[in-house]
Amino acid sequence: MFELDRLENLGVKRILDRGTGKLVSENEGAVLYFDSLSEGYFLICDGGDAGLRLLEENQQLDIRLLSVTNVPTGLKIFEKYDFNEKLNCYQLAYYGDVPELNPSLKFRWATEKDLPVLTASYDLVSAEEMATIVERQSMLLGYEDEEMVGFIGEHLEGSMGLLLVFPEYRRKGYASELEKAYMKHTMEKGYIPFGQVVEDNMASLELQQKLGFERSEEKIIWMWK
Repeated sequence: MFELDRLENLGVKRILDRGTGKLVSENEGAVLYFDSLSEGYFLICDGGDAGLRLLEENQQLDIRLLSVTNVPTGLKIFEKYDFNEKLNCYQLAYYGDVPELNPSLKFRWATEKDLPVLTASYDLVSAEEMATIVERQSMLLGYEDEEMVGFIGEHLEGSMGLLLVFPEYRRKGYASELEKAYMKHTMEKGYIPFGQVVEDNMASLELQQKLGFERSEEKIIWMWK
């Protein structure tokens, strides 16, 4: 029904490709998927009321994290089902060649001993989620002259993010290098690098454009309880 290769739908394609996603329900204009790793639901729908009807048909589900590809429908769902928070985002993906890395920057995967630094520096995910990300070897640390300059990771549903450069190392190109390193890692695993950027985060949108990412025409909306 819907093309999963479409940029807005790459999140669903990822969870299906890695084997953690499953189809929950569908109707003529909407499809609902579940990811067992992130425990998130993904609703792909058109601009009509099909998405709302599909959720009404599945009210027994305890949906606490939801991505919706149609923002107007998503806003109606947000109000109707009493979600607490939401973000309107552009989805971005990289379809180019494997990027070349600056050889002066070294990388290693974070381990449990790095969790205090990671959780103290980045508070946009819970400590429990950060621990799972590290356990899955999905957090990459960048080093210059044996000093950690920042990190980047992969959210549990498969999108790139968790990017942070420590204040004293900013404006030196480290954010680009960290992101290129994770792009390379993702491509070597056979996946398309993708992520989301909040609609008004111009600095991040400009960085993605500089790195060659394509941006979705339509926005998606994330909501959670």
